[in-house]
Amino acid sequence: MIGFRILTLAAVAAILCTATTAKSQVQAEVTIGVAPECPYGYYDYAPYNCVPDGYYGPEWFNGGVFIGVGPWFHGPGDFQGKVDNSYDPQHGFSGDLPKRGDKVSATHKSAADFKGNEARDGRGHVAPNKH
Repeated sequence: MIGFRILTLAAVAAILCTATTAKSQVQAEVTIGVAPECPYGYYDYAPYNCVPDGYYGPEWFNGGVFIGVGPWFHGPGDFQGKVDNSYDPQHGFSGDLPKRGDKVSATHKSAADFKGNEARDGRGHVAPNKH
């Protein structure tokens, strides 16, 4: 009887030691793709449509080239830049928007003329205004 108990305990211990939970390995791949070619940049929310001249302030450009927002934005975590959200369809803008691949027009306004009304962080969030 004692031998049977020892044998039973040994069998239970062996089962517990060898029993493992099934491990599942999940592999996810997210492909964002290349940023759209927009002359004045694009909105920082999907579907990342091109924005018109006048939406972004000069801090969003480097040498006249838009530096990016949305999933393509790799700027510093504390970055913020001014925008004029009156050029945003979510704020009522219904004017012409440039198409992807369009080039900057000859009437591009100077950066000194920009008057923004909101600070954004490049990742789709309104940022506290530190300017």
